[in-house]
Amino acid sequence: MEQAVKTEECRRDVETGSRLTGEIPEVVGKLVNSCGASECFDHVSPVPIPSRESVVEIIQAVRRILFPGYFTQTMIDLVNLEYYLGQAVTNLFQQLSTQIVWSIRHDCFRYEQACSQCSELGQEKALKFIRSLPEIRSVLATDIRAAYEGDPASHGFDEIIFSYPGLLAVTIYRMAHRLHELEVPLLPRIMTEYAHGQTGIDIHPGAEIGESFFIDHGTGVVIGETTKIGKRVRLYQGVTLGALSLPRDAGQLLRAKKRHPTIEDDVIVYSGATILGGDTVIGTRSIIGGNVWLTESVPPDTKVMLKTPELVFIGHRAGDGHG
Repeated sequence: MEQAVKTEECRRDVETGSRLTGEIPEVVGKLVNSCGASECFDHVSPVPIPSRESVVEIIQAVRRILFPGYFTQTMIDLVNLEYYLGQAVTNLFQQLSTQIVWSIRHDCFRYEQACSQCSELGQEKALKFIRSLPEIRSVLATDIRAAYEGDPASHGFDEIIFSYPGLLAVTIYRMAHRLHELEVPLLPRIMTEYAHGQTGIDIHPGAEIGESFFIDHGTGVVIGETTKIGKRVRLYQGVTLGALSLPRDAGQLLRAKKRHPTIEDDVIVYSGATILGGDTVIGTRSIIGGNVWLTESVPPDTKVMLKTPELVFIGHRAGDGHG
């Protein structure tokens, strides 16, 4: 008797599931029809779109090339270094060419642009990027040294390369910035937003950043598109280099204008500082203290600090019942 009751319950569960599943085609039909609406964002097209997953693989491939031996399970020595790099760079060229071609072709079709011979153009841009890898590697070497010299908690270069979120974000920024300079659509922003998700550091690929750049701790750092940063600059966590608030209809008008500050050589910006505006220039060797809010320029060799807040210490009196 008990088994019969259980069997009947199972039958009702199956029938209910089947009935509810039968309602799915109606929902699918509505979804298909909605793709023709003006407010539907989709990519229903035979033209391929760049793959975020492939772009992330490209980031990892470039890191393995820039730092051979650090991010591979294969042991690398002078005997097999040339073979390893030859294979890695060849594979990178093929991966990157494909994604660049797809990004250019996607723009051509979506925005009805004139044919740009995207296959040939994509391969040319990929090769130009690869030719710049030695230069990127040299600049990153200055960033690593700046991290070591600027952080007494660091125990060596290996630790910085393996584990510092600031270096990861800057590494990805430097490859994305080069693609941005080559006017590659989509891929640079995919790269820096991946870094943002991994590290909490948001650097727009359009920003211009000099050598020996160090972000300490890093969480919450924001560097806007038209920011210019000189050499040997150090930022701490929570720093914002941003734009002043804009009228709602000003986005298109100001899209190509300088909206973010300029930070000159040898500047230090401490945690929580906010520096805004395209006309704002922080002069050479200046120090911006924590939690400072700036919308105006600062001359060279200037310290900008908040007044020390008044601290109130409240202690427990003897015999008030608190331990």
